[in-house]
Amino acid sequence: MPKGNVIELRGARVFHSTVEGRRLTRRTCRKWGEEVLSGVDLTVARGEMLYLIGRVGSGKSTLLKTLYAEIPLLEGEGHVAGFDLTAMRRRDIPRLRRKLGIVFQDYQLLPDRNVVENLRFVLRATGWHNNGDILHRIDEVLGQVGLTNREYKMPFELSGGEQQRLAIARALLNDPVVILADEPTGNLDPEAADGIMRLFGTIAKDGCAIVMSTHNVANIQQYPSRTVRFGKGRVEELDIKAIFNHES
Repeated sequence: MPKGNVIELRGARVFHSTVEGRRLTRRTCRKWGEEVLSGVDLTVARGEMLYLIGRVGSGKSTLLKTLYAEIPLLEGEGHVAGFDLTAMRRRDIPRLRRKLGIVFQDYQLLPDRNVVENLRFVLRATGWHNNGDILHRIDEVLGQVGLTNREYKMPFELSGGEQQRLAIARALLNDPVVILADEPTGNLDPEAADGIMRLFGTIAKDGCAIVMSTHNVANIQQYPSRTVRFGKGRVEELDIKAIFNHES
């Protein structure tokens, strides 16, 4: 993978499962998989922000799952954070995901644990043992996302925007080179969504790439960046600034 790129796909074919709830593996992909995208060429550099747009079912979430190795890449070339997706073994997946941050639309927080314990759980699961180091890192990421005074709140005591900020804090814990975000503003009101977009902008300026699927055209218009459109099994990059300038 060329220096500076955290993601590179060349001629990639992307599959999803035709059976709900069935996880695809290399062995089962031919039997249960259906091609969603073909001929995907895509690079993302450190500190870049990339939007993925397209209709529901066009392959945006499936591509993200392929990038974090939930779905195997069987054909083409694919590198993420220094890992070759076509050569991934099951034991390599946790090592890859320590280099990534993953943010979902529905937050996926642990509902029975407060803010600190949600973050402590992830750090311990990824090999952190020293309690002082754990608490110091938690303080750092909470400050980064603007939740310094919410440490002991339960998830249900947080607003939607605050819950998503906590999810982003969780994604930042292991200092990722890229954050993969699947509709991260989809459940938020415009003000909260704007706050998340500004936070992502700050994170990208610090050198972490952001790859974000979204239906929120207003956010793209306000914070224009590279944009890839999904449709008819293909992806194409748009000149989004020219589009919005033309529309205005």
